[in-house]
Amino acid sequence: MASQAPHQNVSFPSEGQTAHGYLALPEAGKGPGVIVIQEWWGLTDHIRDVADRLASEGFVALAPDLFGGSVTHDGQEAAEMMSKLPVEVAAKLLAGALDYLLGLDSVNSSTVGTIGFCMGGGFVLALAAQQGERVSAAVPFYGVGQGVPESYTGVRAKIQGHYANADSMYPVQQAHTQEEQIRRESGAEVEFYYYDADHAFHNDENPAGNYRPEAARVAWGRAVDFLRQNVS
Repeated sequence: MASQAPHQNVSFPSEGQTAHGYLALPEAGKGPGVIVIQEWWGLTDHIRDVADRLASEGFVALAPDLFGGSVTHDGQEAAEMMSKLPVEVAAKLLAGALDYLLGLDSVNSSTVGTIGFCMGGGFVLALAAQQGERVSAAVPFYGVGQGVPESYTGVRAKIQGHYANADSMYPVQQAHTQEEQIRRESGAEVEFYYYDADHAFHNDENPAGNYRPEAARVAWGRAVDFLRQNVS
């Protein structure tokens, strides 16, 4: 296989279709694989930056494009785009992304990790439930949206969640309920962290201005350590 650029747009097969995404490689050229799942804004510069940051930590990071190139910074439009994304379509695309990532010569892990935000956090949990032992670590940040699975019985990954005590989109009690449901139904190791912040506190480009640097820093450090320990 020819050497790959450190950062590039890529295409990969998914259920007979061609899907697209953004791939970031570590300086060493090889590393464990992590799938980065977007917020409802689309595959934004922020999500690409998250992939780049993971690459700087030694991971091969793939951010699949769930909206086929559409990006917005308008909440109403974002909600509309999310509502038009059938769960089964996203699930197939993410399964294709996982197959593609594990097939890369640059990936030296037999499993993948996943990390996602808002809508992407919901799909992190869905992918873990769908793919079983192929996903060894799943990190949802305030995982909401139609991607959140009804059942977690298929989850084999260790779960580390990051949620906000003052989340105006996903009340913290629902996050506690989600945490307990995952633990009860999957039997997997589950740890949720709660921050004195609002929804999307990790996104430094969030249009609502909810970014909280200190909470984001702490959560990111925990997430990177968790992925490093559990993806191999």
